[in-house]
Amino acid sequence: MVFLKKAGRIRRMIQFSFHKDLQYYKFCAYGFLKNLRFFEPFLYLFFLEKGLTYLQIGTLITIREILRNVFEIPTGMLSDILGRRRTMIGSFLFYIISFMIFYLTSSYGVFVVAMLFYAVGDAFRTGTHKAMIFEYLRIQGWEHEKVGYYGHTRSWSQIGSAVSSLLAAGIVFYLGSYSSVFLFSAIPYFLDLLLMITYPRELDGQKEKVSWNVILGSFREIVVPMIRSFRNKITVKAFSNIALYSGYFRVVKDYYQPVLATLAAGLVLHINGIGEKQMSALLIGIMYFILYLGTSRASSNAERFSSLFDSFPAFLNRSLLIGLFLALITGVFFLLHPPWYWLVVIPFSMIYLLENIRRPVGVAYVSEIFPSHILATVFSTESQVRSLFAAILAPVIGFLTDKFGVAVGLILVSLFLLALTPLVMLKETGRE
Repeated sequence: MVFLKKAGRIRRMIQFSFHKDLQYYKFCAYGFLKNLRFFEPFLYLFFLEKGLTYLQIGTLITIREILRNVFEIPTGMLSDILGRRRTMIGSFLFYIISFMIFYLTSSYGVFVVAMLFYAVGDAFRTGTHKAMIFEYLRIQGWEHEKVGYYGHTRSWSQIGSAVSSLLAAGIVFYLGSYSSVFLFSAIPYFLDLLLMITYPRELDGQKEKVSWNVILGSFREIVVPMIRSFRNKITVKAFSNIALYSGYFRVVKDYYQPVLATLAAGLVLHINGIGEKQMSALLIGIMYFILYLGTSRASSNAERFSSLFDSFPAFLNRSLLIGLFLALITGVFFLLHPPWYWLVVIPFSMIYLLENIRRPVGVAYVSEIFPSHILATVFSTESQVRSLFAAILAPVIGFLTDKFGVAVGLILVSLFLLALTPLVMLKETGRE
């Protein structure tokens, strides 16, 4: 009976009132193009091919996250002050410069410079586009559709990732180079830059002509209320709950690549005429394609999953524990030998799916805590907390992987984070 009641409540809640107008499709197109990151399925393999250790890769991830942290709040405020469209255009320019540097170099030191440009691009983008979406919902009177609308637009990002994985596999297969994926990644990002120009001016939010008085006044208007909010335990726990899993996910997700490469190396022995890199490209492309189709579906159905719980906090609490437990199981499966080694694909895939259910719910929950006019800054701050967790965890997992292997690294870090979860559990009565 309880299940039937909840099922009925789900059916009532998923009758969305928003219309799929031109701007809806622009939001979807943005996400689709933004996730055509052809380098993403091969990033760790690219670094390993260049001779980097897991610790060095971890430090690059840490540098990226720290630099993103440094620029996050200032760029979030600039977005609220100068206009969100200009901020997004600047973001894609920095991304394109970063891709060119990665494509042209093989040096760890220059990779740091590339990470600088990538981090600035991320800092300009993160939080800004979400704020544009919620501003549009506010204008249209669809604010109660936050989870459904954002989940639907985010699902196109995952479709983009799925398509990207296949195209990236083709690029590596035919060109035989991991570096080339960075060059091709610049194309969709240039198209996204052009798309931003077509966004309506009303999505820029409230902004004034630039002057020091305006900047200082906006700083007081935006930062002071946010600092006050951070004195509230609910706010701090909300950010920490969302960021703990997302930050860990950022670091762990790319370890999927060397695992699939290992599996591909075993298959090369049975298929003549195909080299190890080509087989890796095929296997990684197919697996990521299937995976991202699943995450797209998960993201678009975030409303359904969250409706099974009495509140957003209840869902976020349960999903955090489940996600970290899956990471622990993934580490255990890493210890297995063929043919059981393939089992690692199951929990790893579920980690991806869960992140793409949690994100729309977490974004909607955060948007309920803060006023709409500072959302770009708020989402940038939430991303900053997420980056902080990733920056801390990346070199730790990298060091443990170099020392003891991937399995032990995942197991030890997962156990540690599970021990921390009582500190970030949210109060589950109501929507707080």
